[in-house]
Amino acid sequence: MPLRVTENELHGVLIIEQQVFPDERGFFMETHNQDCCADADLNVTFLQDKHSHSKKGVLRGLHYQLNHPQGKLVFVITGEIFDVAVDIRNGSDTFGKWTGVILSADNHKQIYIPAGFAHGFCVLSDAADVIYKCTDVYHPGDDYGILWSDEAITIDWPIKDNLIISEKDAKNSTLAALADHLLPKYRLK
Repeated sequence: MPLRVTENELHGVLIIEQQVFPDERGFFMETHNQDCCADADLNVTFLQDKHSHSKKGVLRGLHYQLNHPQGKLVFVITGEIFDVAVDIRNGSDTFGKWTGVILSADNHKQIYIPAGFAHGFCVLSDAADVIYKCTDVYHPGDDYGILWSDEAITIDWPIKDNLIISEKDAKNSTLAALADHLLPKYRLK
């Protein structure tokens, strides 16, 4: 099945649109095909799938792992989210820059966020189910975060008020406050 891959201004971030086959019963689509990804120069192996369910106004992130970095293929199976990737790779030309995309069960878009980026999203619909395919497994002791409201990054979250944020995420540091050894190094592949 063909897929359309759009490169983003942040090196390595890709927007993926799979072919959808609708009919009177609903629709059919592949959410992942390793051969198609390889043909699109997305040569990664996914080791873990995660599923999160959140209600409207939930903001999760911005998360990353340092010693066990994860590339993530993110898509929504119910609802709608605003998904964000922030380049936190020391030495990258786009360090501290962010990009965002609306992912929904209706638009079927996916975003691939490579290792070395912080990731987060906020839920725009009444609820959303988000699937992440990850290139490494979760390591609890390697869990880091950037403050979702970091004024130097200035993410334009579509929901400004009544956000629901975990206590842990509310205490994350700004990017500038993190020591260099707590940030990934940029490696061009």
